[in-house]
Amino acid sequence: MKVSVALFAQARDLIGDGKVEIDLPAGADVQMLRQRLQQQCPAAAELIARASIAIDDRFASAGDVLDESQEVSLIPPVSGG
Repeated sequence: MKVSVALFAQARDLIGDGKVEIDLPAGADVQMLRQRLQQQCPAAAELIARASIAIDDRFASAGDVLDESQEVSLIPPVSGG
């Protein structure tokens, strides 16, 4: 299945686009998505490891199972002052 991941802030800058398509097997979970993202986008691997992943407007856990109809976003850590 193909999962489309929306990218924001530093992730968008490092990867060079606002969206990336990831090929995953049926029944893949968020942890597998994170691993594939790191493999496909090595320049952003460290950021991907620290970022949150949201599915359909809610933060996801590593074991949450994905399907290609879901809206998936990679949300980098936020800092400020």
